[in-house]
Formats: sequence, C-alpha cells, structure tokens
Amino acid sequence: MTDRTAVRTGLLTVDGATLHHEVRGEGPLLVMMPGGSADAGIYDAIAADLADRWTVATFDPRGYSRSPLDGPVTDQSPATHADDIARLIDLLSPDGAPAALFGSSSSAVVALAALARHPGRLSRVVAHEPPVVALLPDPEAGRALFAAVREAFRRDGVAAAMATMAAGLAPEEPEAAPGPERAAERGEAPTPEQTATQEQAPTPEQAATFRRMHANLPVFLEHVLCPFSGYVPDLVALKASAAHLVLGVGRDSRALLPAVAAEGLARRVGAGVAEFPGGHIGLTEHPRAFAARLRDVLAAT
Repeated sequence: MTDRTAVRTGLLTVDGATLHHEVRGEGPLLVMMPGGSADAGIYDAIAADLADRWTVATFDPRGYSRSPLDGPVTDQSPATHADDIARLIDLLSPDGAPAALFGSSSSAVVALAALARHPGRLSRVVAHEPPVVALLPDPEAGRALFAAVREAFRRDGVAAAMATMAAGLAPEEPEAAPGPERAAERGEAPTPEQTATQEQAPTPEQAATFRRMHANLPVFLEHVLCPFSGYVPDLVALKASAAHLVLGVGRDSRALLPAVAAEGLARRVGAGVAEFPGGHIGLTEHPRAFAARLRDVLAAT
C-alpha cells in the first residue's frame, strides 16, 4: 500500500523563477500557500493530516528557500504569485480539474488574486486573514504601519522591524514572552528554540526548516510586506466568485488588522467567514486542530 504521507518533490519553471514543490496523498488537488517568510515546511504536519483525502501540494514561493529567482529580487506582486499558482495547478491537475486553495496572511492575498485572475481553475478558496489595508476602516493607518515596518528593517534590521509590527498590530496587548505564535503573528518564521517544548528539542530536519524560513525574512520585509498589504482586491471578480470563497479568521485574533480586513472583505463581496483555532497563524499554534477545521471548511458546500 502506498504511504499517502510520503513526500514527492519536484521543480516547476515559471516566468522568472523555479518553484520547489512537494506533494503528498491522493484525491482532489489542494494547494497550500505559505505566508510571511515561511516555505513549504510550515505545512508539514497539516499536509500529512490532510493527505488521506486530498493530493496536498505545498511549495516555496518564488525568491524563498529552494525557489530561486532567475535574476535579482525585486518587489513582488500578488498577481505574479497567483499566476505561479495557476501554473502549479496545471502541472498537478493535468485533466483540468479545479483545485482547492488555502493561503494564510500574505499568501491569503495571493489567494484573492488567484480567484480573481483564474476562477475556472479553483473549486474553493480559503483566505485566512489577508492583511489588505484597502479593506480597513482606516486604510492610511494600515499603509503607514507597514511602511514603518519596512523602514525599521532598512534602518535597524529584522528584530526592529518585527517589534514595530508587533506594536502596530496589537498595541493594547501587554508584552509577552516570545513564542512561535507571537513570532508568527508578526509574519516571522519561528526559531527552533521558540518551537521546541521544554521536553522535546527540534529534530535536525525541523531546525533546518526554521533556518531556511528565517533567512527569508529580509525578502519578506523589503519586497513582500508592503506590496502585498497594499494590494487592492478586484471586488467585482471576487463577488462573482463569492460562492467559492471563504475568509478565515483566528479565534484569538479577530480584533487584529488582518482579521478585520478579512471580515470587511466578506461583507463587501458576500463571501462566507469561518473561524479557525488560534490566532493569526493558528496553523503553527494548533496544527492538528487547524487541519481538522480546514477539512470541515473545504468539505462544506
């Protein structure tokens, strides 16, 4: 019997880049896009859980980890990343069957662009907390926040940028000890020390994954954060495809900017809203519960 959790890797040439992708399981295609500075490794646990029902495809976005660009890195576009998704679906679903698509945080912005640009290739789209400032009650404040994060990175480096983002997203929260969920809410890949419990150290494979994702932070902060948060969704196209769209919000992050944007978009285009365990990156806080909730959302009609 075939091990449905076994990983099959491949490379896909797209316009200006080569995408490393990983596939598990059998059944209808489900593409899971990493957000923030994460790569395919962020979904290892969730993909294994869902591989009994879906062919689960994960990948490193262009310019991250094992997906090199053909030239120097420049500001990234959600539309370009959405076209990468369409190419990946064409590769993995050669019979033309549409795929389900999941994105979280910055990759949820890509999910919106993909649904607007390639609706015929998608059966269901779950966009979990896209930080789209155009959907906020005060878009200028959102733009100013992310511009300040990028400026802090340029001036003082990654740690200063992360602190600026944390303060801007939840200024009313008391300071807490760093952990994987706190790092993830800031768009940062957790370190091995943050992810390991006191009883269990990370495996060498996990440590390598975290180092890869942490190394992507300069690209995320300089070339992804502002272009993606500044994306203006095609509301007409999304409204036409609203039956296929679900906006995800974290149970513990509904007052934060990305969840406010998600619920605002749902109201404007008539899409559904689904609550997920944890906060902005509940998928790293509670991967098994998050996978179970995603299973239910994808199965709903």
